[in-house]
Amino acid sequence: MTTIDKTASVPAPRDGATFDGPLLDVRDLHVEFRTREGVAKAVNGVSYSVKAGETLAVLGESGSGKSVTAQAIMGILDTPPGFVTKGEIVFRGQDMLKMSDEEHRKVRGSKIAMIFQDALSSLNPVLSVGYQLGEMFRVHQGLSKKEAKVKAIELMDRVKIPAAAARVNDYPHQFSGGMRQRIMIAMALALEPDLIIADEPTTALDVTVQAQVMDLLAELQREYNMGLILITHDLGVVADVADKIAVMYAGRIVEQAPVHELYKRPAHPYTKGLLESIPRLDQKGQELYAIKGLPPNLLKIPSGCAFNPRCPKADDVCRTDIPALVPVTEQDGTDLPGRGSACHFWKETIHG
Repeated sequence: MTTIDKTASVPAPRDGATFDGPLLDVRDLHVEFRTREGVAKAVNGVSYSVKAGETLAVLGESGSGKSVTAQAIMGILDTPPGFVTKGEIVFRGQDMLKMSDEEHRKVRGSKIAMIFQDALSSLNPVLSVGYQLGEMFRVHQGLSKKEAKVKAIELMDRVKIPAAAARVNDYPHQFSGGMRQRIMIAMALALEPDLIIADEPTTALDVTVQAQVMDLLAELQREYNMGLILITHDLGVVADVADKIAVMYAGRIVEQAPVHELYKRPAHPYTKGLLESIPRLDQKGQELYAIKGLPPNLLKIPSGCAFNPRCPKADDVCRTDIPALVPVTEQDGTDLPGRGSACHFWKETIHG
């Protein structure tokens, strides 16, 4: 896969790109779903930030809250039953949760765009891909159908779809899974946003096509100097692309770290378990490790640390006290920049 080269020449800032600070700063976000069975607390105090040209990977199992956080950022949360009950989503210094619907619409697509995980169900089956790509230009820039079609062809060329001019009138079912995902990437890039959220962009693709899609995202991010939030459950996808990782479990961030530091020395038992469950060539013939149990029901999250029923290090304190996300240090107290762990026994995990 392509590693994003941070030493490469950075494109000149686009209009309005002089804001000094993170593009996106999510602060203590809480999201819940009110159902007949009870209140499901999907996101519980999530905080993270992304700068221009930076890639944050948000990692976790299904139900960890990673996609719900993204939906809250985009303003596409189903309400009801979903509600943001607390927190701030600050984009370029403005809290998006305080924006009107009209203000939010102007940001969505043009400043922040999202690539959804299932391209086939995300694209309209009865409209040509060219028409769907051109819609961004017709709605946001007021272009005619003819002008928008020209732009659509340019976008298809940009994401390396062969014979774009000949295929612009084709329908989604006429493209392979990898090509459909490229169309979704093109749609997200249409208005050259400052930030892209990619929700499981390689789901259901074979490993070769996965690599091609991730290479394309890395190349485009470098070209446009965009921020990128990559949502995934696959540690293998993020290793060569992300700058930093936030690991989520049961609606909370349990560990944050620069990507290569996390791979070398995880500071949370959940992260350690995820890494140990990856098949390795030097462990041929050995039984593959698996984290016991299942993620908790969000209607009945265990008291204390939500991971305690599955954790090999769990003690009495883990069953009563929720661990805060605290800075991680070396044994001598030296700071480890960008590292944090929400575990009562993080020292034993990283230094043990």
